[in-house]
Amino acid sequence: MAKTHNEITLRFLAEPTEVNFGGNVHGGTVMKWIDQAAYTCAASWSGHYCVTVYVGDIRFLSPIKIGDVVDVKARLLHTGHSSMHISVDVQARNPREKQSRRTTSCIVVFVALDEDGHKVDVPKWTPRRERDRNMERYAMRLAELRKKIQEDMAGFLDAGR
Repeated sequence: MAKTHNEITLRFLAEPTEVNFGGNVHGGTVMKWIDQAAYTCAASWSGHYCVTVYVGDIRFLSPIKIGDVVDVKARLLHTGHSSMHISVDVQARNPREKQSRRTTSCIVVFVALDEDGHKVDVPKWTPRRERDRNMERYAMRLAELRKKIQEDMAGFLDAGR
């Protein structure tokens, strides 16, 4: 099996073509960068084509200015049978300055697929550091909450029929 990687950082330069009506980088562009970094992390870990099945807990904390250097760091938090929970943090800085600021964060879940589009098992990830173990527990709690919300919504939608 090929060597697997549990994190990756992609770097972008915020260009004038990505500006929104407020003069900052468009949120959709940031979401595209997040998806690209998370996909690269998931595909690198699993060795398979992967699809996004969930994006959540997205927080836009600070605007990204045109001309900023943007680092998008994706890190594996938890693996299921075919799924991978990935944390993505976005940092930006003026290239003339040393200090970066956190601009966006979220959780993305990918599922690995085979050539026929069927789910395929992924290598198990075992966190080694305490911080990684805490983040894995966090990802598992979020998965439990999503399941509960889906159950509640199904009951709510069924009651409305």
